[in-house]
Parts: sequence; C-alpha cells; structure tokens
Amino acid sequence: MVPLILMLRGVNVGAANRLPMAELRGMLGGLGLERIETYIQSGNAVFLGERDGLEVRVAAALRARFGLALPVFVLTRADMAEVLGANPYAAEGAADGASVHIVFLHGQVTFDAAGLSAHAPGGERFWLGPQALYLHAPQGFGTSAVAQKLPRHLKAEMTVRNQRSATALLEMAGRLTGNVTNLKFVEWDGSKMMTGATQVHSVAGLLPRGAGLL
Repeated sequence: MVPLILMLRGVNVGAANRLPMAELRGMLGGLGLERIETYIQSGNAVFLGERDGLEVRVAAALRARFGLALPVFVLTRADMAEVLGANPYAAEGAADGASVHIVFLHGQVTFDAAGLSAHAPGGERFWLGPQALYLHAPQGFGTSAVAQKLPRHLKAEMTVRNQRSATALLEMAGRLTGNVTNLKFVEWDGSKMMTGATQVHSVAGLLPRGAGLL
C-alpha cells in the first residue's frame, strides 16, 4: 500500500452534496483502505491503498451508499508534489494560502486562454500547466472574475483547492509513512506566455511545461 490523496468535487457546498466526513471515512474503510484521515469538510482524505481502479471504486461507493455522483480525484504524493512544485504563484500563496487556487484537471481539456484572459481584471493571474490551472486571486476566489468565468472557457473534469489545503494534504500523506516533503517550488519566468487560440490536450502531459498565460 502507498499513501494516496483523495479529493471530491462539490461536497458540502451549501446544502448540496452533504457528506459527513465520518461517513466518508467509514466508506473508505469498507473499500479496504487504511489509516484514513480527512481534512476539513470539503471531501478531502489521505490513506494507504492501491491506486489502480480506485477512482472508479470510490465513485461507485459514493453512488451506492449516499446517492452522490461526484467527480473523484486520487493522487499519489508524487503527483501532488509535482502539481505544487509547478505553481508559478507559490510565493504569493506562501504569504496568503487562500489567494492562490489550484484547479486539478482530469482527462481531455479544452481551454480558451484568450477568452478567459479577457475576463481577468488587474491583479488576477492564471497559468495552465500539465495537470492543473493555477489562479492568483488576491481579492479572494469567491469574488474572482476569472473563477466565475472559468467553466465557460475551461472544459474538463475539475476540482479546486487553495494552496494551503493542497499543501496540507501533501503533508498529511507524508506523515502516513513518516516522509514529509520539503517543497522546492519552480521559479516562474513571466516572459513565458501564451496567447490566442483554443487548446485541446490531455492532462497526461501533452501540454508542454511552461506553456501558460498571465
């Protein structure tokens, strides 16, 4: 078994998709996962298990037990470390972890960079990497114009966590084996920019690292 990180989309948002974390831990235990810990109330967990087929199994268990049809994201510690390490706004997030959000992506992605850029007010910046889109919204995600327009211009299965939560999940997963990651963030060269046309790619690494938009 290896340390894994689970993120569910849209859990306990207002009155929608109510899922007590104790119930989630019980369900995960029933799938044979071990040393299960949850983080806050938005559908985050770390545990020891085997990754192969786990997203499908968790999704099926959520439907069967709670009647919830939710996107399920399972990452290894290495996956999460890579996503956090590619964050071009890590310094801003270190100062205010709630100002930087990471949009984790699954499967094929269609991204209209120019269209989303047109909605970015002064101070908001975003960048699309191989596995996630990164958003720096100094005034908060809830009032972010980019966040509000994101579903129109980024077509993919996605879930969002702020930098503080993503970092906490990585640290929790590390503690499962006594191996806490010391992140070294990649320096971001603001001269590397992408403008213009719609992109279609797979999150399995077809978008070259460094292609992005501020």
